[in-house]
Parts: sequence; structure tokens; C-alpha cells
Amino acid sequence: MKTQEMINGVAEEFELSKSQMKRVYLSMVAKIHNALKKGEPVVLQGLGILRVRDRKERMGRNPRTGEQIKIPAKKVIKFRVKKELKKEVLGI
Repeated sequence: MKTQEMINGVAEEFELSKSQMKRVYLSMVAKIHNALKKGEPVVLQGLGILRVRDRKERMGRNPRTGEQIKIPAKKVIKFRVKKELKKEVLGI
């Protein structure tokens, strides 16, 4: 499902204009961005949790030359899917 399809479907379901629903969606996305920038986890009921994690420095290999290289530490965004969603979608 694409963003516009979701906006159109929710707008129709709640009898909102598509432009109103798009503003709501963009506001939600902005709130999620701001929370992640602050390092706060974002809990999406029924979906999962988005959070920023620190990835340690590690050694890797250049696939072209096979030479060992140092991969620097960095921050990454991780998404942990709720167990209920995994069970429903994947049958796990």
C-alpha cells in the first residue's frame, strides 16, 4: 500500500477530505521524526516500536579487494515488530 492509497482510504472511512487527511498524516510523520531526533522511542500500537540505537565500531571487509576496513560507530533506527502482528501476518 502506498501513502496516497492509505490517505484516501482513511479519509473515505472517516468522511474527511483528502487534504485534511494528508495534513494529519504529514503531522504524524513530523511528530515521529522529532521524537526520533530527540532519541525517544515511538510506540505504534499494533505495529511495533521505532527507536534509535548506537551501533558499535566494527571490522569489515572491502568486497572488491578483500582488505579489512574499520566501520565507524553510528546511530541507526531500528523497528521492532509487535508479536501479534508477526503472528497474524507470518503465522509464527
